[in-house]
Amino acid sequence: MDLQNREDFLNKLAAKMGRPRQNVPEPMPARLNDYPTTRLTDLNKAQLCQEFIDFAKVMMVNVVETTEADVQTVLLDICEKYGGGKIVLNKDERLDLLGLTQAIQQKYDSYVWDFEKGDENIAQAEKANIGIVYAEYALAESGGIVLFSDKDKGRSVSLLPEKSVVVVRKSSVLPRVAQLATILRQKAQQGERTPSCINIISGPSSTADIELVKVVGVHGPTTKVYLVIDDLA
Repeated sequence: MDLQNREDFLNKLAAKMGRPRQNVPEPMPARLNDYPTTRLTDLNKAQLCQEFIDFAKVMMVNVVETTEADVQTVLLDICEKYGGGKIVLNKDERLDLLGLTQAIQQKYDSYVWDFEKGDENIAQAEKANIGIVYAEYALAESGGIVLFSDKDKGRSVSLLPEKSVVVVRKSSVLPRVAQLATILRQKAQQGERTPSCINIISGPSSTADIELVKVVGVHGPTTKVYLVIDDLA
C-alpha cells in the first residue's frame, strides 16, 4: 500500500509539473574540457615543484627548501626563528627516520601525539607554540598540502598551535586534486584503510568575509611554514 501511495503521489506531481515521470537519470552532459585531469600534468617534476612553491608563497606560506642531510639543522633554525617554546609533533615514523623528532626533543619542551592519552593530546596542542607534521602529498595548483589523520596523526597538531611547520618532499608533489583522488581510489581498491580524515591545507588561516579584506590568523595557525626536502636528485 505504501509503495502504491508513493507511485500515485509521484505521478500526480509529474502531472502538475507538466512532464512525464523519469525513472532513468539523464546522461551527464559532455565536458567542455579535460582540465580537471590534465592541467599541469605536462610539467616535469622539477617544474611541478616550482609551481607548488610559487603558489604557496602567494598564499602567504613561508617556504624553506633544504636537503635531507641538512633538514634537522634547518628545522631547528625555523623553530628558533618562530619563538621556540612548546612544540607538539605527530607520532610519525617519517619524522623519526629523518631524526626530526629526536632533534626537537633534545632542544625544546616537546610533546609527541599519543592516542592512548585521549583529550590530553588536544590540550597539549592548544598550549603549543609550534606544531610539526609530515605531509602525504603537496598540490601544485593550490600550493596546498595533504594530511592524513589516524590514531597517531592528530588533526590538532596542524590546526591548534599558533605556528604550523609542514615537512614535505618534492617527490610527493602532485599536479592537483584529481591526481590525489585517483591515488585514494587505488588505495581503496587495494583494500587499504581510508584515513579517518583528509585535510587539504593551503596557507595560514585567513578569511575575506568582511568587505573582501583578507585577514590572516582568524581560526587557526597565524604562520604556516613548508619545510621542503629536495629529494629529486
